[in-house]
Amino acid sequence: MELAHLVGKAGNPFVFQVGQRHIRQFLQAIGDTNPLYMDEEYAKTTVHGGIIAPPTFPIAIKPESGEELDLGLDYRRMLHGEQQFIYTRAIRPGDVLHCQLKVTDVYEREGKNGKMEFLVLDTEIQDEHGKHVVTSRTNIVYRPLAVK
Repeated sequence: MELAHLVGKAGNPFVFQVGQRHIRQFLQAIGDTNPLYMDEEYAKTTVHGGIIAPPTFPIAIKPESGEELDLGLDYRRMLHGEQQFIYTRAIRPGDVLHCQLKVTDVYEREGKNGKMEFLVLDTEIQDEHGKHVVTSRTNIVYRPLAVK
């Protein structure tokens, strides 16, 4: 497997402070108008007791520096295959999240054009007390080189 050496590679840890503005901008980008995510009075009446971020919000959590994990791969061969969010608790405005992206798995599958490799990238997100909040798991398809 061409990519097996990447398992365990990790990016630099970073901190992300969740503001209501971040949640509002995310809602605007995805066109979500659920009052649970933007109306404090309504959100207080729910089981959550206040505003929470939408379940897909972790996809927008990135380091402010813009620095991502450099895998040294040909990004033209990469295709986003699947996204999963594994929650322990909801994200709320005011949360100070400690995050780190890691390559947690690499596996192969046979495709129409030969073997394809898959990378599993996990962003582990914890609160300021070190307790797990959510893991944002991305599966990337690494397509084989085109044969002419």
